[in-house]
Amino acid sequence: MLFMASELLQIPKTLRQFPDSALARFIEFQTSHVAWTGWSLWDLIQPSFMFMVGVALPWSIASRIARGESPRQMWLHALWRAFLLVALGIFLRSTHRQRTHFTFEDVVTQIGLGFPILFALGFTRPRTQALAAAATLVAIWAAFALYPAPTADFNFPAVGVAADWPHRVTGFASHWDKNSNLAQAVDVWFLNLFPREKPFLFNGGGYLTLNFVPSLATMIFGLLAGGWLRKRGELKQLAIAGICGIVAGLALDALGVCPMVKRIWTPSWTLFAGGCTTLILTAFYWLVDVRQSRGWTFPFLVVGMNSIAMYVMVHLMDEFMAESLKIHLGRGVFEMLGKPWALVLQGSAVLAILWWICLGMFRRKLFLRI
Repeated sequence: MLFMASELLQIPKTLRQFPDSALARFIEFQTSHVAWTGWSLWDLIQPSFMFMVGVALPWSIASRIARGESPRQMWLHALWRAFLLVALGIFLRSTHRQRTHFTFEDVVTQIGLGFPILFALGFTRPRTQALAAAATLVAIWAAFALYPAPTADFNFPAVGVAADWPHRVTGFASHWDKNSNLAQAVDVWFLNLFPREKPFLFNGGGYLTLNFVPSLATMIFGLLAGGWLRKRGELKQLAIAGICGIVAGLALDALGVCPMVKRIWTPSWTLFAGGCTTLILTAFYWLVDVRQSRGWTFPFLVVGMNSIAMYVMVHLMDEFMAESLKIHLGRGVFEMLGKPWALVLQGSAVLAILWWICLGMFRRKLFLRI
C-alpha cells in the first residue's frame, strides 16, 4: 500500500529531467507501468493486493466460524463486501466528473467482482481451488484466442492506439493487442449499458472490465498460499510454487502461446505475477514470523491495518493537502532542493501527513474495514 501511495512523489516525472543518467532511467522504469508487454516492479502492486485478499481469507473464514456465525451470515457479509468494493471503486473514479462514471477496471472494483466466487472456493479443498484457477485461465485464454484478431486494415486510432505505436504485438499474440481484443468488445457493449457523459469507445490505458476473470485466479493463488501457511507453515514448497509460476508465465510468453500483458491480465501474466507475489510472501513470512524480525515493520503495519483508509485518502485528499501546504507555507516551499525535486518533496510531505493520520487511527484502534 505504501508503494502504491508513493505515486504521490511522481518519481517518473521527476527522473525524466535527467535523461543522461542510467540510474534515473532504471528507477523511472521500475516506478512506472510498462506500455503493454513485459513487466516492472510497479506492475506487481495490483497483483499483490489481489493475492493478499486470497491469503487472508482462510483466517477470516476460520475466525467467523469460531465466533459461531452461520453460513447465511457469512454469505450476506461476503456479498455486502463485494458490493461495497465495487461501489467504492466507482465512487473514487467519479470524483471531479459531472455524473457517476461507471468503470470496473480499478483494483478495488476488480476484487469486488471476483470476491463472491473466491469466498465460495474458500470452503473447498485445495485441489478444487487449484482446478478452478487452472480452468479460469484456460477458459479466458481460449476466449481471447478464438476472438478474431485485428486485421491489417483495423482502425487503431479509433480506439486510442496510434498507427505507429511501437508496442503493438503481431502474429498469434495480436489476439491480445491493445483495444482490439475480446475484452475491449465486451466493454464497448457492457459499459454503454450505463448512463455516461459520452459513449464508451476505449480505455486509454487498455484496462478492461473482463480483467476480473483472470485476476480471480490471482486471488485463488493467494487462497492456496494462505491455506498452506495456515495448516502447514512450510515455506520450501511455497517458494517452489512461486518459482514454477514465474517460469510458466515467462515460458508462455516466450513460446508465443500468450503474451505477458498486465493491463489485460493475460494468463501468462497471472502465472508470472502469482509466482512473484508468492515469493514475496514467502520472504516476508520467513523474516517476520520465522525469524521474528518485527521492529522495522511498524511503519508498514500502521498503513496495512488501514489500507482501505489510505487508498481512499490518496485518491481524495492528495491535491487538497498539497495546495493547503503551499497556501500556508508558501508557493516555493517545495523548491528548497531546486525545481527538479519539487514534486518529490511535495509528494513526500503529503504522504507523511497521510501516514500520520493512519498512525492516529492505529493508536486509537480505529480501523476502516469493508
